[in-house]
Amino acid sequence: MCVCTRACMKEETPRAGWLLLAGSYSSPDSKPMVCGYASVDGIPRVLRACTRMFMAAAGRLGLLLLFVLWMMVTVVLPGSGDGGWKQSGLGTAAAVTEEERCTVERRAHLTYSEFMQHYAFLKPVILQGLTDNSRFQALCSRENLLASFGDNIVRLSTANTYSYQKVDLPFQEYVEQLLQPQDPASLGNDTLYFFGDNNFTEWAPLFRHYSPPPFRPLGATPAYSFGIAGAGSGVPFHWHGPGFSEVIFGRKRWFLYPPEKTPEFHPNKTTLSWLLEIYPSLAPSARPLECTIQAGEVLYFPDRWWHATLNLDTSVFISTFLG
Repeated sequence: MCVCTRACMKEETPRAGWLLLAGSYSSPDSKPMVCGYASVDGIPRVLRACTRMFMAAAGRLGLLLLFVLWMMVTVVLPGSGDGGWKQSGLGTAAAVTEEERCTVERRAHLTYSEFMQHYAFLKPVILQGLTDNSRFQALCSRENLLASFGDNIVRLSTANTYSYQKVDLPFQEYVEQLLQPQDPASLGNDTLYFFGDNNFTEWAPLFRHYSPPPFRPLGATPAYSFGIAGAGSGVPFHWHGPGFSEVIFGRKRWFLYPPEKTPEFHPNKTTLSWLLEIYPSLAPSARPLECTIQAGEVLYFPDRWWHATLNLDTSVFISTFLG
């Protein structure tokens, strides 16, 4: 917030996206002696009307009370950077952490020729700055997804290597009742996970706003798989064809082995269980490539690479599989 002297009142119109703040301290010509501007771009839409009411009342309330109200909006109330998905009081918080050192390369503004030469058939890479999915991210907020798709029936899979069981239920029921932090004691076939099995006709209004990475091997056909999962959840080791995975909200930790190096794991144990029970005993040479993908980053994994995932927060993500 910027607060200045009466001279700032000379501006005829406020700057776009800003609110004019004015105190009511009297002067001989009855003009405010204190004023300023405050950005409202970061305030959730539902709070903006209240914020404008606060600003309009500033002349009567005085600058001190105005400051208190402003702090309530910008500090005390939760922000919108997590899309409304963040949960507090996670029982798995001690285990759900980032790795000590990321062992997957991060590349910004990679060219197609560099991608094909160094990564497409050889090793994973984290891509940065290739696409702008800010519009898609906004549509994936908790509020927007529930408003648009809350009544849609979604298919959940069990979080084990082979995803045996499928359960259908309304998307709103999944978000409000099942989207919880992972219980470390639960087995994979007891954990339901929303990822893949999307009805592309019903979800097309959302998917058409997504811009996938522009790289793909010649002849590959992309297919989207969209998911939302709670902190500590994930899918244990498995492999399939190549693809990209982008985090929209939250963080997702990845563990990857090349095709010739089969990891030690139980197909019905969760990734969290593997991290707690097996990972600490692995020799440095036996550990996987690993890294935590942040919101806006994209991980590429080549064909037949083993991989397991662990959501460090309630996470929204989308994969592009290259058939």
